[in-house]
Amino acid sequence: MTGTYEDITYEAEGPAAIITINRPERYNAFRGRTVEELIKAFRAAWADRQVQAVILTGAGEKAFCTGGDVKQRAETGDYGPTESGMFEIGYLHKLIRDIPKPVIAAVNGVAVGGGHVLHVLCDVSIASETARFGQAGPKVGSFDAGFGTAYLARVVGEKKAREIWFWCRMYDAAEAEHMGLVNAVVPPGELLKTAKAWAEEVAEKSPTAIRFCKQSFNADTDHQAGLSNLAMSALDLFTASPEGLEGANAFAEKRTPDFNRHVNWH
Repeated sequence: MTGTYEDITYEAEGPAAIITINRPERYNAFRGRTVEELIKAFRAAWADRQVQAVILTGAGEKAFCTGGDVKQRAETGDYGPTESGMFEIGYLHKLIRDIPKPVIAAVNGVAVGGGHVLHVLCDVSIASETARFGQAGPKVGSFDAGFGTAYLARVVGEKKAREIWFWCRMYDAAEAEHMGLVNAVVPPGELLKTAKAWAEEVAEKSPTAIRFCKQSFNADTDHQAGLSNLAMSALDLFTASPEGLEGANAFAEKRTPDFNRHVNWH
């Protein structure tokens, strides 16, 4: 089953559904249509009884996903048109968590910003040796004050999560493995092969047991979905503010943003 997609590809191979963000010319950044197609693909994988695990990856060798398409936001003020008329990134986050099958992130390159959040939300992450990880929101006038922060702190600990968000540094695959951000690091040519092997291995397990285990893991952090909804609402307001627009415009114009005039600690 391949479906009709423009921004992604979907392929069911053995027990795995392989979902690939296919916008390498934009470093696999997502626009509204991309998110809509990812939702469609994850729902297809959920419904397919042959699929026991989902592999999420990016096209090319440079990027897994670099988050929301900031160039699109600078050009149009939003993430472009969608069939539903909505930008449903929050629903995609929930879907990755709710699908009762393990989701394996095969991180082939840069995972930054909203793309970093996607891999963090996957059940496990396998990284190419060339992968790099980090957050960029505060650098470009954006943030994820929901799963992107609160759940990340559960994964790597409070201190490291704060470092990742406040300083917006990039970390290589070895550093990511050391902090528990990824489960394994493999040579670039072995990435998809390894992800498929993990899918085949988990497919030998009881799917009902896996479903209950995943739901149990999620139960401990499901309250963060409420925080995520609040954060998305706040982000909608913030990105339209002068400070948020300065971040997007500076990125599009390839200059350092000037946030100083927006400082307000009161």
